[in-house]
Amino acid sequence: MNIALWVVQILLAGAFFFAGLIKATKPRESLSGQMPWVEDFSDGQVKIIGILEVLAGIGLVLPAVTGVLPVLTPIAAAALVVTMIGALVVHLRRKEYPGIVVNVVLLVLAAFVAWGRFGPYSF
Repeated sequence: MNIALWVVQILLAGAFFFAGLIKATKPRESLSGQMPWVEDFSDGQVKIIGILEVLAGIGLVLPAVTGVLPVLTPIAAAALVVTMIGALVVHLRRKEYPGIVVNVVLLVLAAFVAWGRFGPYSF
């Protein structure tokens, strides 16, 4: 189970790090083609979402690997669960159903990491 948790942590970390990096560095107008939901948010809000996703991606792996404050790993996973709930609400409101499927998958994976790292497979 520990190996499965590590695999999911690394995959989630990569997904959120790179998706967040794109949101944090590209202008909102250039993102609207790929991510139409950005139309509902300001430039600053999209950049903050991106920065938080980058930090969560780092938090899923770095504390556990270094042994420095490893409790941050399940906290990052739990924060991503909350983030994905917010994303679900946005996509539901906008009737963007394919986005909902992605959000549910990411939410379940983040919840799995939070459960495992807070619980029986903590560091």
